[in-house]
Amino acid sequence: MYNTIVIGAGQAGLAIGYYLKQSEKNFILIDKGSAVGESWKVRYDSLILFTPRIYSSLPGMPLEGKKQGFPTKEEIVSYLKKYVVKFKIPIQFNEEVVNVSKINSNFLIKTKKDEYQAKNVVIATGPFQTPSIPPFSMGLSNNIKQLHSLQYKNPNQLVDGNVLVIGGGNSGAQIAVELSEERETYLACSRKLKYLPLSLGRKSIFWWFDKLGILKANDTSLLGKVLQQKGDPIFGFELKKAINNNKVIIKKRVTSGKQNQVIFEDTSTLEVSNIIWATGFKATFPWLKIDGVLNEEGKVVHYRGGSNIKGLFFIGLPWQYRRGSALLQGVGYDAEYIERQIVNTSN
Repeated sequence: MYNTIVIGAGQAGLAIGYYLKQSEKNFILIDKGSAVGESWKVRYDSLILFTPRIYSSLPGMPLEGKKQGFPTKEEIVSYLKKYVVKFKIPIQFNEEVVNVSKINSNFLIKTKKDEYQAKNVVIATGPFQTPSIPPFSMGLSNNIKQLHSLQYKNPNQLVDGNVLVIGGGNSGAQIAVELSEERETYLACSRKLKYLPLSLGRKSIFWWFDKLGILKANDTSLLGKVLQQKGDPIFGFELKKAINNNKVIIKKRVTSGKQNQVIFEDTSTLEVSNIIWATGFKATFPWLKIDGVLNEEGKVVHYRGGSNIKGLFFIGLPWQYRRGSALLQGVGYDAEYIERQIVNTSN
């Protein structure tokens, strides 16, 4: 019997593990992967964070290197591995959870290999679980190479011909710029693109966000609500330059498709050879067999990660409490809060 079991050993799980290690309660992290940093390792090869190193660390251990510089995914993988070793965070890998239920006052966690019991459970599987791809993609021709941004690694995966990147977030922007260096590239967006510089006056834009209180704005504040409505900008001007140089061609939102053809909101069409779905993810918990945790839309009902069920917590959700709740930059604040709740309920 554990006091706490954390499901997921990504950045959110490690952050809560750091604080749980400081309490004298026994706990363990379980993860379906085979190594620390696996979720970062599988992302596209050229991935560079738009948050600088000074804002890309977990609690207790700064990321090495120039503070205002931007880390690669390989740096983050290395950092997470060192983090686990330094703080001796206990992790059991290759444990894919298939069922979580509550029996009386304890939780029963079943994996494909084992069973665990705990007084508290923290779900730290994060927001990047199940790729969100519209159903009409199934009706497109098999000749089109389709990849979600999670599957995309580099241009060598694609077949000859043009490419349509669907989704105007930062991942879609980075991928479109990379692909535009060697082939005809289109980017379909559902909203007008807005850009912010990565740096301003030799300081990261996130340094300015910090000083202006943007990083601390919570989800219920006026500033927090405005930020959620506006969505994230594109950080950096590489995409803007590529568009101005006609290397990336902007299209309206994709509405449907048939065979080799994609149809856009303005009724224009395009024959495509490759599609990169940079359409984000949806959080799913098919193994969570406890009533009252999710609402009718399948979203977690919580306050700052504390659910309606005593002893059941979540961490790493987008805007769980602040803008950075799902990022390295902000997950530590939520982890500290949740650990205090666990200690208080355990006493």
